[in-house]
Amino acid sequence: MTSRQAPGPRHNQRTGVWMFHTLRTRGDMDFDDISRVVPWIETSQLVGVDLNAPQRASPRGFKSHLSYDTIPKGARYVVSLRDPKDAFVSMYHFMVGFMIEPGAISLEDFFEAWVLGGGPGGEGYWRHLKSWWAVRHEPNVLLLSYADLVRDRAACIKRMADFAGIALDDVLLDLTLERTSRAYMLEHVDHFDVALLPQMAAGRMLGNDRAQVRPGTDGDHKSEIPASVAERIDAIWEKEIAIPLGIADFKSLEAML
Repeated sequence: MTSRQAPGPRHNQRTGVWMFHTLRTRGDMDFDDISRVVPWIETSQLVGVDLNAPQRASPRGFKSHLSYDTIPKGARYVVSLRDPKDAFVSMYHFMVGFMIEPGAISLEDFFEAWVLGGGPGGEGYWRHLKSWWAVRHEPNVLLLSYADLVRDRAACIKRMADFAGIALDDVLLDLTLERTSRAYMLEHVDHFDVALLPQMAAGRMLGNDRAQVRPGTDGDHKSEIPASVAERIDAIWEKEIAIPLGIADFKSLEAML
């Protein structure tokens, strides 16, 4: 089973993967980085994680940022879709202090790189979104809203467990709710993409505060994103999504899920 998520260090970028691992192991915490036990396909070779190695529980799980077009086939896929403005701001915060010197690049300048292909798997937000939207009715694809992961984790836990074929009882539900809370993840922040970050960045950790568990609320871009960038994202949505697919905006897409 592969968990697909829009990139960024916000709280729920990690929550889907951690939710799955908690469900299949009933709360295993014996690891230093979640990517060791739920391998990230694109970075596995770089950090020395064997994708074919045995895993701790069934079903096997992997993380990826790839579009449906390029992801390895033969799995079940859980995909969380996020407002492009929030996804953009989240990616910016992930890269600053990781690969970018803090204060070196403004949001406006960073947008120029993001719009040319930054985002999931380096393939760009729009290609990624359209590829998964096209297969949303396939029985091995489960599309979730990032906002729902924030607002109603219990419902998402139940859907994920059912989709993955994991028996869910009240004890496991309560445990998964506790373990995927922001408070718990902040308390155990070292488990969530910290140990492997220097390897992924070839040792370049440029002032990263290690806080890979950020608030990540729905619509949090509104307090940060410049109006000029928001307007450009709206224009791209119109061209890439609204006109060809008939979906006016991301809220309309969420409602269709």
